[in-house]
Amino acid sequence: MRESNIDIRPVTPHLGAEISGIDLRAASDATIATVKHAFAEHAVLFFKDQHLSPDDLLAVTGRFGEVLRVPYVAGMASHPDIIAVLKEADERRISTFGGTWHSDFSFLPEPPDATLLQAAELPRLGGDTLWANQYLAYETLSDGLKRLLDPLFAVHTGWPHGTTGPGPDAAVSRSIKMTRNDPGADKEVLHPVVRVHPVTGRKALFVNPVYTQRFAEMSVAESKPLLDYLHQHCTRPEFQCRLRWQDGMLVMWDNRSTLHLAINDYDGERRLLYRTTLAGAQPRGIAHMESL
Repeated sequence: MRESNIDIRPVTPHLGAEISGIDLRAASDATIATVKHAFAEHAVLFFKDQHLSPDDLLAVTGRFGEVLRVPYVAGMASHPDIIAVLKEADERRISTFGGTWHSDFSFLPEPPDATLLQAAELPRLGGDTLWANQYLAYETLSDGLKRLLDPLFAVHTGWPHGTTGPGPDAAVSRSIKMTRNDPGADKEVLHPVVRVHPVTGRKALFVNPVYTQRFAEMSVAESKPLLDYLHQHCTRPEFQCRLRWQDGMLVMWDNRSTLHLAINDYDGERRLLYRTTLAGAQPRGIAHMESL
């Protein structure tokens, strides 16, 4: 049951909600249950006025699932399960962390369920983040294209920084320490092109232009025309919501049903956020769910 002091306001008709009237550090189990229900409905939640310490952030993250220490990106020395996402004012004309549409670490056998991001220091203007609803991306496809995609699997890979990422030699923020020295990180992982969300039961497209390389049993050249179309379709403006960050804001988003993009438009300004991640499970496709 929803608690009366929580205010949940959708920010677009189909994606995102702003939550106020809650202190996540002291939230009751009933309040967390309300938040989880809102998360299933809106997929991206913006919590205002959550001035969390690193320990607070980890504790809050743990209320929603298992905290994942992400591979390949070094965490903070004091809190290895937290990534400091920092771009200094003197770091100009570089790639920003998360600056291409993607779902976090989709190349893992068990991609993360969700990500939390806490604002610490913000530029005066710019540095917004966008999300796109992948339920709608699937639901607005033609019936013919759905029938084609429903049984397909796609190959996801994380090296070098994905298929359309900045590449291994691109200039990125010096705060982001990549630790991609494990040959296992280079392997190709198969995931269903259409995944069934384990909580909502809704179908969502699960491809992205950073980590999805090709369709299974097809070449890159054969896959490219359709993947290019899907990547363009997935991020149509009517599927999106946009956040202008505020001091003390915490955001949580569902990697199973959204893509996101960090806008890199604040050269000359310092921006610092702290990020945690919730562990996930192997994505399940339509055929698997229908067989249960």
